[in-house]
Amino acid sequence: MRISLLCIGKTDDKEINFLIQYYLTRLPRHWNFEITEIPDIKNAKNLTAELLKKEEGKLFLNQIDRTDLVILLDEKGKQFTSREFAQKIDVWMNSSVKKAHILIGGAYGFSDEIYSRANEKLSLSKMTFTHQMIRLFIVEQVYRADQILQGKPYHND
Repeated sequence: MRISLLCIGKTDDKEINFLIQYYLTRLPRHWNFEITEIPDIKNAKNLTAELLKKEEGKLFLNQIDRTDLVILLDEKGKQFTSREFAQKIDVWMNSSVKKAHILIGGAYGFSDEIYSRANEKLSLSKMTFTHQMIRLFIVEQVYRADQILQGKPYHND
């Protein structure tokens, strides 16, 4: 199974990029984890929030195949413990899922088309974080899931 983190825009914060790379290099190759940064919409400041979400939604849908699993990082999503998240990934890996996409939306969230396409919604916290920080948090949680599933001592309950 491949796991893809799809994001709108780039992360320009060097420290966050450094930490993301740190966890990416620690993930085993068989996880096939990748980050795809979708370019920001040009002239976004001239668009309404709804129109911007629709345009970003089209770009997301271009990255997703019909059979792919789509998980939205969304404030209204279900919250998991790290161990529950690891078990969720294990279920995906042991089922017929070939590719799972975890989506981080733009500043205004997701379009209705993306919500309709989503298989699941996941929330990392009730708090609000920057989109750059969320990238780091999800990459670390995927690494943590790997360590939990391997029975390694990285995670302490």
